[in-house]
Amino acid sequence: MTRVVVSGACGRMGTQVLAVVGAAPDLEVAAALEAPGHPQLGDEVAPGVRVGDDPGIALAAAEVAIDFSLPEASVGLAEAAAQRGVALVSGTTGQDAAQLARIEVAAGKIPILRAANFSAGIQVLLDLVAEAARRLEDYDLEILELHHARKLDAPSGTALRLARTAAEARGVDLDAHAVYHREGETGARTPGAIGLQSLRAGDSIGEHTVYLAGPGERLELSHRALSRENFAQGAVRAARWLVGRPPGLYTLRDLAG
Repeated sequence: MTRVVVSGACGRMGTQVLAVVGAAPDLEVAAALEAPGHPQLGDEVAPGVRVGDDPGIALAAAEVAIDFSLPEASVGLAEAAAQRGVALVSGTTGQDAAQLARIEVAAGKIPILRAANFSAGIQVLLDLVAEAARRLEDYDLEILELHHARKLDAPSGTALRLARTAAEARGVDLDAHAVYHREGETGARTPGAIGLQSLRAGDSIGEHTVYLAGPGERLELSHRALSRENFAQGAVRAARWLVGRPPGLYTLRDLAG
C-alpha cells in the first residue's frame, strides 16, 4: 500500500485527487495539506485524515506527495520532501525562475515529476503542435487559453508548455519571441512572434487552441478539458510510477517511455 500526501487538498484539484486516491485499492491517503490559516484546517477529508498545515508532519508517513497548491507552497513542499526522501508529483504552475531553481535543487535528492497538465490529450496535442510548427515554420503562431475566473496565473502553464514546444520545434528561444500583450498602435505583427493570450471567465476547466495561419488558410489545434477527474487520474498514475525512481526532475514524457 503506497501512502500519499495531498497538498492543496481542499482546492478544486486537491479534492479530485483525494477522491481518486481514496478509491484506489493500492493507495492510501496518509495526510492532507493546506496553507496556514485555511478555513478548512482540521476538517476530515478522508477516514482518519484531517487537513493540516505542516509539511514535515505530513510527509513523515508517506512515500509520495501530490501537489496542486500555490507556487511558494510547492517550493516549500519540494524542499521538505527532499529532506525526508519522499517522491513528489507537482501540478502547481506559476513559479518564477528562482522558485523553479529551488525545486531543481530538491530534485537532486528525490524524484520530482512536474507537469502543467496531466491529461493524455494534452500530451498528444504537444506532439501535434511540434509537428505543425516545424512543417509550417513560416506560419503565424498564436495560442489562446480560457480558464475559470478564479485562476491566479496567466498564461496557464499548459499554454506556456505549448508555446515552448512550438519554439523548440522551430529552433528559437521562446523568451525572445513571445508576445503576451497587444494594445494601441502595435504595428504589423513581428515575423516569428509566438502570441499567447489568456481569457478568464466563468468556470471553464481549461481550453487551449493553437492557431497556425498562413496564406489563404488557418490550422487550429484544440483541447478542451471537460472534467478535473482526468487530471487527477493522470497525477495519481504519475505518482505510482514515480515511487522508487532515482532522484531527478521528470516529465510525463518519461512516464510514457
